[in-house]
Amino acid sequence: MGKGTDKLYITHSEWSSGDAHSASVGYNAGSRAANRAGAAGASFKRLPFNFCAASLQPFKNPVCTASGTIFDVEVISAWLAKHGTNPINGEPLSAKDLIKLNFARNADASTSHNGAPTDGKGDYIDPVSFKVFTDNTHIVAVRHGNYANVFAWDTVERMNIKAKMWRDLVDDEEFSRRDIITLQDPQNAASRDLSQFKHLQDGEDATLPPSESESTTINTAALGRIGEKVLKAREAVERARASRLAGGDVNRTTSALTKTTSTSNAARAPAIAEKKLAPNAAAYTTGRAAASFTSTGLTPSTSGERALLTDEEWMLKPKRVKTTGYARIETNIGDLTLELYPEHAPKAVWNFIRLAQSGYYRSVAFHRSIRNFMIQGGDPTGTGRGGKSIWGNNFNDELEGPLTHDGRGVVSMANKGKNTNSSQFFITYRAAKHLDRKHTIFGRVVEGLETTLKKMEESAVEEGSNRPVRDIVIKDVVVYVDPFEEFLKDKKEKERKEEVKKEVMRRGGTEDDRTTWTGKRIRGAGDKDGGTAGGVGKYLATATKDGGGDVDVDGGVETWEEQPKKKVKTGGFGNFDGW
Repeated sequence: MGKGTDKLYITHSEWSSGDAHSASVGYNAGSRAANRAGAAGASFKRLPFNFCAASLQPFKNPVCTASGTIFDVEVISAWLAKHGTNPINGEPLSAKDLIKLNFARNADASTSHNGAPTDGKGDYIDPVSFKVFTDNTHIVAVRHGNYANVFAWDTVERMNIKAKMWRDLVDDEEFSRRDIITLQDPQNAASRDLSQFKHLQDGEDATLPPSESESTTINTAALGRIGEKVLKAREAVERARASRLAGGDVNRTTSALTKTTSTSNAARAPAIAEKKLAPNAAAYTTGRAAASFTSTGLTPSTSGERALLTDEEWMLKPKRVKTTGYARIETNIGDLTLELYPEHAPKAVWNFIRLAQSGYYRSVAFHRSIRNFMIQGGDPTGTGRGGKSIWGNNFNDELEGPLTHDGRGVVSMANKGKNTNSSQFFITYRAAKHLDRKHTIFGRVVEGLETTLKKMEESAVEEGSNRPVRDIVIKDVVVYVDPFEEFLKDKKEKERKEEVKKEVMRRGGTEDDRTTWTGKRIRGAGDKDGGTAGGVGKYLATATKDGGGDVDVDGGVETWEEQPKKKVKTGGFGNFDGW
């Protein structure tokens, strides 16, 4: 029984070693127990309760979802405008689903519970017991429509649930148990585990609010309206500094000064270019660093550069291409118009469209038809055992999403088991719920249900094989709207607009960007005329053009000529220079 011996017992050290054997656990019990203990005790990063889940920064104007995830309203608004999903789990989310949170503050603390400086309004507290919230407090919100008041769970449990008094302790509004939203539960720390946040798993950076995207130390809230003027003046200084670095003359105010070369207005590339993550970057690297480290025949590489996906690989992700596609199946007994759903089954739609465009389905017959069930086709051999996908081999199922076999005219991929999709597809004659989560749904018949599809169902079939007696042949499949081409067009147009916008900003911005809050125009090195933003300045400019005197429009120096010096009074002892 002992290890390597004929002993009838084992010692404790033998049992707890890495290669130990246990009758109840099995071989290698010690090391597996250590692995489980290590996994259970593994540290993870938990998001503090007063931090926005998208920016990972303390929130200022908190809102939450119905599931209790807290965001800053500025951050989540910017995210929704770009993505329209919940950054934590990737589910659809809109602004109307957000709930404003009303936190109580004690307004008497200059530091938070963990010693960090605060905004001077104090710690977040329970409005009834005045207990300060920490990362170990069970915090809930009582919802009333589009807003909610925040309490400690102990308070709600003791004064509302146990007392059966279903009125808000702050504003006396009625509520029910389902209106209680858990914001933080110390017993469920995994709900605030940063490693489970989808936008971080996908490689997205933490989204900062617009106010924090610019590094500034100016307290605009304290300065009021003057703060905006100070910020605009600071922006003007930054643009002037950029113009100076580009070789321009920032002091030139009239045409009397020396003209600069036309190349001075060209954008100067920064010495160290920022490397932004490409939209089509993969979740893995190119592997060059590892390959060069282990092979002397490769050039050494020290950067973990992300691999880039092709347009096809990048598009064939669920919920990326949301444009609906349309195609028409032309048969010898009529036509069927299909609506295709690349949002939920991008690979199946891509496969069907590319096969159709290559003429793969021409002269292919529907080889199987079962009344009150479905009709199947797409096999060039006509046996039901052939067919290849556009990639040459089978591709995986796409079963996630809301699509089900809920009625007549649903178009799905035929297969011979899990992840064995090729070119064959079928169209249902009626609902077939037993096929849900087994076959990939990628379209639906929107025209021809009561004409062509009815003729197909009523066609006579052979006994045993269910093959139509009179062949139902696909003449051609015409693609009306290719959603992937539309997606690529929109993507290229957005990239072009972004490039134009970046080029404009590199050259100093638009006219509005080059105008200060006083109406004064900040001119670049290549500008010839002054120009004003309106007001009195336009009359001064007109007077200058008409020759009505030398008027300094921009309030700067007219020429570089030195002003005549004032005569120094003589007499007396003077300054003793002649002594």
